[in-house]
Amino acid sequence: MSETLTHNHIKLPEGSIEKTTTTLNLGPTHPATHGVFQNILELDGERIVSAEQTVGYIHRAFEKLAERRPLYQVTPLTDRLNYCSSPINNMGWHLTCEKLLGVKTPKRVDYLRVIIMELARISDHLICNSVVGVDSGAFTGFLYVMQYRELIYEIYEEICGSRLTTNIGRIGGFERNFNSTVWEKLDKFLAEYPAVLKEFENLFTRNRIFMERTIGCGPISAERALNYGFTGPNLRAAGVDYDVRVHTPYSSYEDFSFEIPVGKTGDCYDRFLVRNYEMWQSIEIVKQAYQKIQEFKGADAEVYHADVPEYYLPEKKDVYTKMEALIWHFKIVMGETEIPAGEVYQAVEGGNGELGFYLISDGGRTPYRLHFRRPCFIYYQAYSELTKGSMLSDAIITMSSLNLIAGELDA
Repeated sequence: MSETLTHNHIKLPEGSIEKTTTTLNLGPTHPATHGVFQNILELDGERIVSAEQTVGYIHRAFEKLAERRPLYQVTPLTDRLNYCSSPINNMGWHLTCEKLLGVKTPKRVDYLRVIIMELARISDHLICNSVVGVDSGAFTGFLYVMQYRELIYEIYEEICGSRLTTNIGRIGGFERNFNSTVWEKLDKFLAEYPAVLKEFENLFTRNRIFMERTIGCGPISAERALNYGFTGPNLRAAGVDYDVRVHTPYSSYEDFSFEIPVGKTGDCYDRFLVRNYEMWQSIEIVKQAYQKIQEFKGADAEVYHADVPEYYLPEKKDVYTKMEALIWHFKIVMGETEIPAGEVYQAVEGGNGELGFYLISDGGRTPYRLHFRRPCFIYYQAYSELTKGSMLSDAIITMSSLNLIAGELDA
């Protein structure tokens, strides 16, 4: 378990019994910390007196690396942020580039993106909530839903050949159209997952042990959450109905009908309920997008990217037979396409909150400056406040319910 570092003696008024607290190093290698980050806890018995967070153990300087890469080569960096829902990171970056470049994507591309992003959201919430179950002592739910995370990964694999770090899509759309296997696997997922999700909820939602472990654990008020800069499920669990998909629509989200679940107390239980309900809403969004895609006929049913030859690799058969395609292929691969000067910010509703990209271009071939707004980095600032006065075991489940991902935390 965690390593005990030292004992601290608290001096009390004369005649009182001297009290000893223990400093405990929770992380950076503890398996329950969900990644590589450290928490220095001061404990009075098993109760947390204070906590100090340390970040930077997995810092990889992505923002600086991006300054030497052409736009399309930044996409693999975004995979390594929240790797539980990397397609959302990919789409967010592509939308940022398209805003700078003035690219308008076809509706079918928007709907295809929505399907992938909502599947990624389901995968993210599925992992987060099942791990909350594990950290409360219930392992069954985790094993039960993982097979459907695998099915989502199989869908990614058919589209782009990857599963976890997907590098899915391109500036302007996708690298290829979705094949028939994608739709078959999607049909299977939509047919089977609702019943599995319902049973998953039955295992936890009214489970007495789970409720006692999560209700009142790690709460935060709406005011404090807003002061910290919370977004996503953690903010909505505190009672604020902010969702980027509704307040600043992108990728034609305005064409879809869905609800924003909102909690009251902002504790672990509310965060669990909000993510569960969001999975139901994501299923409905995927169904709506699937229906809209089926309405495209003829040539429109084959559209999967915008007409942007400067930033979109041509098909290989064209590279071998057409001079224009060969030129574009060379310029794109060698990073010799200059981008317009400008300053843009694009946010998407990531699996764990508002994921934003602040891009500054000076008109060269690579970003002049790029900043990722990582929701995990913001949540972690509140960790000491959320855990102060709670038990040591509550520190673990609070961390799980915040959905802290070390890769996104440090970037």
